[in-house]
Amino acid sequence: MKLRYKHIILLVVLSFFYANKIGSQTNNRSPKIKIVNAKDILGNPNYLALCYGGYRTNSREVQPSIDQIKEDLKIMSAMNIKLIRTYNVHFVEAANLLKSINELKKEDANFEMYVMLGAWIDCKNAWTDKILDHDIESERNPKEIQTAVELANQYPDIVKIIAVGNEAMVKWAENYYVQPKIILKWVNYLQDLKKKNKISKELWITSSDDFASWGGGDKIYHTKDLEDLIKAVDYVSMHTYPFHNTHYSSQFWKLPSNESLLSDIDKVKAAMARAQEFAETQYTNVKKYVNSVSPNKPIHIGETGWASSSDGFYGNEGSKASDEYKQGLYYKSMRNWSTKQGVSCFFFEAFDETWKDKANQNGSENHFGLFTVEGKAKYALWNQVDAEIFKSLKRDGNSIGKTFSGEEELLKKTVLIPSN
Repeated sequence: MKLRYKHIILLVVLSFFYANKIGSQTNNRSPKIKIVNAKDILGNPNYLALCYGGYRTNSREVQPSIDQIKEDLKIMSAMNIKLIRTYNVHFVEAANLLKSINELKKEDANFEMYVMLGAWIDCKNAWTDKILDHDIESERNPKEIQTAVELANQYPDIVKIIAVGNEAMVKWAENYYVQPKIILKWVNYLQDLKKKNKISKELWITSSDDFASWGGGDKIYHTKDLEDLIKAVDYVSMHTYPFHNTHYSSQFWKLPSNESLLSDIDKVKAAMARAQEFAETQYTNVKKYVNSVSPNKPIHIGETGWASSSDGFYGNEGSKASDEYKQGLYYKSMRNWSTKQGVSCFFFEAFDETWKDKANQNGSENHFGLFTVEGKAKYALWNQVDAEIFKSLKRDGNSIGKTFSGEEELLKKTVLIPSN
């Protein structure tokens, strides 16, 4: 009898053990949902950032297709880009980008991409022949904000940041800029939606603007409205462009006398080191002002870049800043510096977009991409081509190869040497 009881007890114990083991295995097989928010992404070196526009022609009337956007997303993902920035929602491209990411996530559980969704902001009569009023906003702005809200709610697992305006406060954007009070109005509106649970509480709100607009330059920008805006945003997204400053603030760029005996390539490397320092200084100046208003406010770089070609202010007849070799040096130095600082850096931009200056295809605005329109990787990414990360990827049927056929000597023949 005792033996029978022992057998029964043993069977119960074994049944309990195997039931737990099977349950444990079942739980292990269940996919874990990874929830990542802006606070986890920004400043995290595992989430590299990049500005993206998928336009292939010289007109935004030709919108990139879902398949074309998916091609681009796979290329950027291969570079370990996991956060991309857009600029407006009034073209179908923004919605199609989010749809494309959503589809890729369903096709591949390991695919990971998040979006900083831009809502474009204009002043009254922007881009018209009518008299501009920078104190009053465009009638279309509310629609832009509402569409951004709708997209953020439709894709909460993808949209992690909304940026109210792009270079919308800086006064050199004379065709459309607005006063900070207008940006503040919409930032407060979105923050209020978070409090009312009408958008995710984890969605971060910012405005992406020039370093000067954030108080890092002329004191004309140091206003009460800007102070209130700094307090209202979840983080500051600032732009820095030493490339443009080679023309507008050229003192740092010109060849100093103590470098006159350097080789041409060393002159270029020294100039690009000064460009890097220039960007760092602008970041430091913004941080100093922002921290005086809001001591713990995070600050990240919403945009910086370097054009690989130009026939205007930055080409051979101008500051001699634009070529592919310099772009590569700047890209690598900004990635290294921002990673060390724990700062996210949205490099501008992924692919060349020829609509930006359709009247002049040689203009610098058409050549900020790390890839050409056809999908050739510029010098900044040659090492990644060598690593074969793009091996199975294409853009519009074109394999991802190197510009200049990968011949560095051919590339260096195009390098422009800064002058006195």
